[in-house]
Amino acid sequence: MHTPTRDPRRWIVLAILSGSLLLISMDTTILNVAFPSLVADLQPGAVQQLWIIDVYALALSGLLVTAGALGDRWGRKRLLLTGFGIFSFASLIAVFSTEAWHLIAARALLGIGGAAIMPATLSILRTVFTDAKERAFALAVWAAVFGGGMAFGPVVGGLLVQDYGWHSAFLLNLPVAAVIVAAGLRYLPESRNPRSTGRWDWAGVAQSIVGMLALAGGIKELGKAGVGDPLPWALLAVAAVALTVFVRRQLRLDNPLLQVRLFAKPAFSVAATAIFLPMMGMGAILFLVTQWFQYGQGYTPLEAGLRLLPAPLALICGSMVAPTLMQRFPIRHVLGAGLVVLAAGMALPWTLQQFTDLGYPAFAAALTVMGLGAGMATTVASVTLMSTAPVDEVSSAAAIEETCYELGSAMGVAVLGSTAAALYRGNLPVLDLDGPAASAVRDSVGEAAHTAQQLGGAVGQALLETASQAYTLAITPAFLLAGALAVAAAVTTWAMIPHDLQPTENH
Repeated sequence: MHTPTRDPRRWIVLAILSGSLLLISMDTTILNVAFPSLVADLQPGAVQQLWIIDVYALALSGLLVTAGALGDRWGRKRLLLTGFGIFSFASLIAVFSTEAWHLIAARALLGIGGAAIMPATLSILRTVFTDAKERAFALAVWAAVFGGGMAFGPVVGGLLVQDYGWHSAFLLNLPVAAVIVAAGLRYLPESRNPRSTGRWDWAGVAQSIVGMLALAGGIKELGKAGVGDPLPWALLAVAAVALTVFVRRQLRLDNPLLQVRLFAKPAFSVAATAIFLPMMGMGAILFLVTQWFQYGQGYTPLEAGLRLLPAPLALICGSMVAPTLMQRFPIRHVLGAGLVVLAAGMALPWTLQQFTDLGYPAFAAALTVMGLGAGMATTVASVTLMSTAPVDEVSSAAAIEETCYELGSAMGVAVLGSTAAALYRGNLPVLDLDGPAASAVRDSVGEAAHTAQQLGGAVGQALLETASQAYTLAITPAFLLAGALAVAAAVTTWAMIPHDLQPTENH
C-alpha cells in the first residue's frame, strides 16, 4: 500500500478554494434578488434584461474547457488569481454602472473570471490532497460549498439589497476577492500538467467556445421561446456540429485541450451522468419553487430566499456524511441511495397533493429530503469522477464536472420549466378578462401576479388565487419528472459502476 506525501498546507488551501467557490456560486443566484431594483434603476429593455441574466452563464459555460486546458499549461494558481483579478475588475464596473450595457459587459467579464476560477479550484484540490480519504472529505466540502452557495445567494442578496441597493450585491465581491488573492499568493501551490506542451490548439479553442456557447444559448432559448421557435433549434444544431468536430479533433491530438477519452471509463461516465441529471432536476425545482414562493404565496425575495434554506442546510449535511458512508459501503450503493433519496424528495409534493392542499410545510419537507439526497449524490459522484481521472488529466475532469453542473441546471430550467409553463396554461380556466390581460395571465404566473396587482381589489385577488392554484398544479408533475431523472441516474449507477470500486482508498 502506497502512503502518499501530504502537503502541510492542504487544509489552508481547502479554506482558500472554498472561499473562492462560495463567491462564484453565490454570484450565479444573487442577481435573482437584486434584479427588480436593478431594472427600476437602469431601466433596461426586454432584450437587455435577458442579456443581463444570461450572459454570465453563457460566458462561464463557453470558457470552462479552454480555461481548464490553459491552467494545465500556464499554471493553475496563476489562472485562479488572474480570474479573481478579472472578477474584481468586473465587479467594479457593475458597481459604477449607469447604463444597461455597462452591466451586461460586467456580467460577461464576471463569467470569464468565473470560468478561470472554477476548474482551477478542483484541479488544485486534486493535486494537493494526495490521500484518498482526505480527498474525499475535501471534495465533500467542495460540493457542500458549491450547492450551499447557490442557495444562500438569494438570502445574502436579499439582506444586502434591502438596505443598500442592488450595487451592494456586486460590491460584496471586492473585499472577499482581496482576501482570497492575498491568501492565495502565500499559500496556494503552483501546479501544471507536464504533458501540456507544443502548439496551443487555437482551432480547438474556437470549436469548443462556439459549441458550448451555442449549446448553452440554445438550451436557454428553448426554455424562453418554447419548442415552436426555430432559433433554439438552430443554435443546438450549430452546437452539435461544432462539438462533434471538436471531439473528433481532440481524439486525434497527442495533447488535447480536453481528454474526451475519460468518458471511455464507465465509472467516470456514470459519475458525470449522476451530476448532470440531478442538477437538471434541482435547477428546475429551485427555479419553480422560488417563483411559487414569490408569485403564488406573495413572499418578498428575501422571504422566499429564507424559505429555501432547508435545501442548502440539508445538502451540507448530506455532503458531510457522504465520505463516511463511502468508506463503509460500496460506492455504487451510496451513490444509488443518494439518488433515490433525491428522487423521493422530488416526488413528495406531487404525492402529498393527491391527499391535501399544498402549503409551505410540504415544500420545506421536500426541500430537506432533496437536499440530503443531492448532497450525498453529488459528493459521491464528484469524488468518483475526480478519483478515476489520472493526475495529469485532472483539469479535463474538472472542466467536465463544472460543465455538468452548469448545463444540467440550465437544461432543467429549459425543459422542466417549459413543461410546468405548458401545464400552467392548461390548468387555467377561461378568464373573464380583455384580450391583452388574458394573454398576459396565460403567459406566466409572474405576469398573472402583475396583472392582478394592476386590477386590484376583489377581482385582482381572485385572479391571483386562480393563477396560484393553476401554477401549484403545474409544478408538481414537473417535480415528478425531475425525480424520474434521478431514478434513471440511480439505475445507471447500479448497472455500470463496478462493485469493488473504492475511490477513498489509496492505490
